Amino acid sequence: MRAGGPQSRTALAVRTGLSHASVTAIMQDLLAQGLVEEMPAAERGDGRTRGRPAILVGFQRKAAYVALFEIDVNKARLSLVDYAGILVDRIETEVTPTTFRQTAPDVFLLEKLALLRERTPKASGALRRVAISVQGILDRDGGGLKWSPIQGLAGSPFASSLEAHIGLPVSLHKRGRLLAEGTRWLDPDLLDASVATVFLGSTVAMGMSLHGQITGRGDEGATEFGHMNHVPNGALCRCGMRGCIEAYAADYGVLRTAYSVPETASPAPAVPAQQYESLIQRAEAGERTATHGFNLAGRAIGYGLARMLAMFDPSHILIVGPGARALNLMRPEIETALGASLIVKINGMPRIMAHLDEKEPIFRGLMMKTLSDIDQNEFAGLASAVRAAG
Repeated sequence: MRAGGPQSRTALAVRTGLSHASVTAIMQDLLAQGLVEEMPAAERGDGRTRGRPAILVGFQRKAAYVALFEIDVNKARLSLVDYAGILVDRIETEVTPTTFRQTAPDVFLLEKLALLRERTPKASGALRRVAISVQGILDRDGGGLKWSPIQGLAGSPFASSLEAHIGLPVSLHKRGRLLAEGTRWLDPDLLDASVATVFLGSTVAMGMSLHGQITGRGDEGATEFGHMNHVPNGALCRCGMRGCIEAYAADYGVLRTAYSVPETASPAPAVPAQQYESLIQRAEAGERTATHGFNLAGRAIGYGLARMLAMFDPSHILIVGPGARALNLMRPEIETALGASLIVKINGMPRIMAHLDEKEPIFRGLMMKTLSDIDQNEFAGLASAVRAAG
């Protein structure tokens, strides 16, 4: 129902493969618990009125709310979402290299969450979860980060601290995992497919799903694709290492190449969206220095994907983020690098597609994962007579 909205019991039976009787019994429980509600179907627009209109069932939106933080190098976004997966409120804040030096991460998050609750007081009492999307490498216990390109964010258990302050479960998630999760929900054709989703922007990240199951390095199901070595002792990356894919393919890498800045120069702390878009436009107009920047970016992505294909054979490669706008500039180098791999020669080229808004798959992945956690760990075990709000 979160994927397709309110539906009739018959439609749900067809979609899930359950019998109509089973769907009816399940819905009776969910109605008694206050988790779903009945609503009449919209009137047909063609004038035909055969039979009674279908009764649809949809989520009871106020049964629960979740707060979702998305934090990256340039921006923090906090969204309030109801139990049906509908956005209720949103706050966006600029992030600079000094943001988390001036304000401790847990204090920053606590202040933004307090503001959100103040703006939507009716949801505050039914808030069940806080989930945070971040860039970096998580601590073993998932309460903070060992490393992050977001300055000042790593080194403190900010998620655990926030949880202790608010008395609600707080979870921390890598962006790559959420890219893979969100992609499956955005495109029904990819729900059960094997997909590598690559984010190109302020960083380079990847999430993978194998036949609809999220996979990758560790339980978080993400990779460190951006920090795979591309050129030994090559360009300096934000992580402090040299030669990473990110050092060539992230926005700061393209900027550095286009302006002929030495590879040993420190990466720009942030690249304004307008400046990156200007680079794309200059390359599209044929300017050689800008074109060279995207050629090197495509080559780094292509050889990284070629190495990945030796272990994981996706049918689709989805490019998301600001860099998706430049896919046509990078595609020749990506396909040349992929074409040199044995797996592609045997199995053929995977389908490479662009999705221009990386925030949507990240947001959708974070939302679906968090709401599903409430479904399974809070509501699934309720007895029929127990109402969710009670």
